[in-house]
Amino acid sequence: MKRGFAVFALCALALLAYFTASKWAIKHTTLTVDDILRDGRPVTFDVAVRRDREMQAMAEMIELPVAILSHGNTVKHTEYSFLTNLFASRGYLVASIQHDLDTDGPMVTKQGEEYVGRRLHYSRGTFNIKFAIEEMKKRYPNADYRHLTLIGHSNGGDMSMFFAKQHPELVKKVVTLDNLRVPFVTDGKFKILSFRSKDPHFKPDPGVIPDDDICEKAGIKLVKTDFQHNELSDRGADHVKSTIQARVEQFLDEDDGGPTVPLLAASVPPAKK
Repeated sequence: MKRGFAVFALCALALLAYFTASKWAIKHTTLTVDDILRDGRPVTFDVAVRRDREMQAMAEMIELPVAILSHGNTVKHTEYSFLTNLFASRGYLVASIQHDLDTDGPMVTKQGEEYVGRRLHYSRGTFNIKFAIEEMKKRYPNADYRHLTLIGHSNGGDMSMFFAKQHPELVKKVVTLDNLRVPFVTDGKFKILSFRSKDPHFKPDPGVIPDDDICEKAGIKLVKTDFQHNELSDRGADHVKSTIQARVEQFLDEDDGGPTVPLLAASVPPAKK
């Protein structure tokens, strides 16, 4: 009888550990800091990190890899939990930045101009990313800010590619979800994974996507999907998000050699619907 009770108690503790790990393993913190060099412009970003990895970094046992996520136009920075949780579960320090403010003017497309008139937005995004990184260094000093992984959807994907063009020495990998304006970097200095939608209303500008031969030489992987452009966020169906997650995992495994210290009992928390 006592032995049976002991076994039951161990099983109960195991179940408790399972659900505790699932719920509490990833820590989310929202920060808003004013950039005094830009007239006090507030920059808000959500930071996601595994609690165990954060403690190891604080003890100077490890250096956290860093991922920066940039949202699409009219989509909030918090609407990519299926990706932020994925990267955080693999041991990354993830910052998802809110690039647009309600006080900003509307994004206007101007045919014939560089990036159809959106260079200003991409330049502002570069400032936001660099500012967020400097603020993160104060709070998470034991992280690798020299080999960034950039993630972006639509306009955020273009922003990520623009940043990579401007600062290739800081970039290790780029993951885009249907970026349409900024041409891919093709010098092979970092690896690129890009998901492409099948959406008649969202087509890449000429010259943005390189041909197959260039992609192969430059280490660019294109994933053609049947998904709509606006599905490539938390707004998409579960099968859309799970398909993207699986392909991103494969992409990271090729370079990272597998998950960085697997998360106990639950690899990725469910994405918000």
